[in-house]
Amino acid sequence: MAVDPSGTNGSGGAILLADDSMTIVSMVAARLERSGYDVITATRGDEALRLALVHQPQLAVLDIEMPGLDGLEVARQLRAASALQGIRIILLTAHSGEETIAAGFEAGADDYMVKPFSPQELQTRIEQLLGRR
Repeated sequence: MAVDPSGTNGSGGAILLADDSMTIVSMVAARLERSGYDVITATRGDEALRLALVHQPQLAVLDIEMPGLDGLEVARQLRAASALQGIRIILLTAHSGEETIAAGFEAGADDYMVKPFSPQELQTRIEQLLGRR
């Protein structure tokens, strides 16, 4: 994965993808890269937060259940970081209960998707949040 320091390769924008499942990370990253996005990947919450602070992506897709820091805490910290004021956040998780969804939005999520999910729908939601549609 190559990351352009400007955060975009000209046709897309930098996206942070953090999930403890390498299968999901590989599948979604490949799809987004084919669509012109620079994708920064992590499998741990603490790693995702560190990478976000360094690369300042436009959008983060976060699994809630990750080692290190969970996705809710990563979302809270991304929202609190002055360098990431405009970041968009999508939570991607197996939890579909009302309380978990509400906690996700309270943590700062712009959108919430439940696994299993459609990679095409995820990409459409990303494009919508980034104003590409």
